Amino acid sequence: MSATIDEIAGDIIRRAGDAKRFLIAIAGPPGAGKSTMADNVAHALKSRGETAEVLPMDGFHMDNAILIERGLLARKGIPETFDVRGFLDIIRAVRPADQEVLIPVFDRSRELAIASARVVSPEHRFIIVEGNYLLFSQGKWAELEGIFDYSVMLAPPIEVLEERLWARWRGYQLSEEQASAKVYGNDLPNGRLILENRRRADVTLEIA
Repeated sequence: MSATIDEIAGDIIRRAGDAKRFLIAIAGPPGAGKSTMADNVAHALKSRGETAEVLPMDGFHMDNAILIERGLLARKGIPETFDVRGFLDIIRAVRPADQEVLIPVFDRSRELAIASARVVSPEHRFIIVEGNYLLFSQGKWAELEGIFDYSVMLAPPIEVLEERLWARWRGYQLSEEQASAKVYGNDLPNGRLILENRRRADVTLEIA
């Protein structure tokens, strides 16, 4: 299925009806374009007079010190390298729209999460959650099943992801050897894991 941002925003508003809080999941592998799409959907909703905020899953990366201790630094981004319990707690706190919730945001240039860097207020009707594992069917991530009101899965072909991931890591001034280790040693295998173990989404976009 293919759909434009405006079509998705219209569908979201129709499904939301008069709901005070409506949670949207935008999931997909590394390099699929989740952050860009989340921002675009938020903009489309706001242009229709709605209130929206983006909640990125990446803010729940474990700190590098913990990953080093566990021998997982080179695999940063796999399911085991996130604070899943903390993420679930935040999603459940956001769900009822009855309080202000402070959320962390990941700074990729410094490879660390900044605590309490964004505010989700009760006035934000639409919360757009974006991240790799929102529709992941394994482990503790499976507890997210049923919590989102609307879901989008970005599933570009592997060759498209490969090209985007090379561009990402070169953009951070990594050497060819370092970028190759990131792409083939972590991100692409992780992308395949996500694509092969996903729950059904309301909308699946193969080209994002």
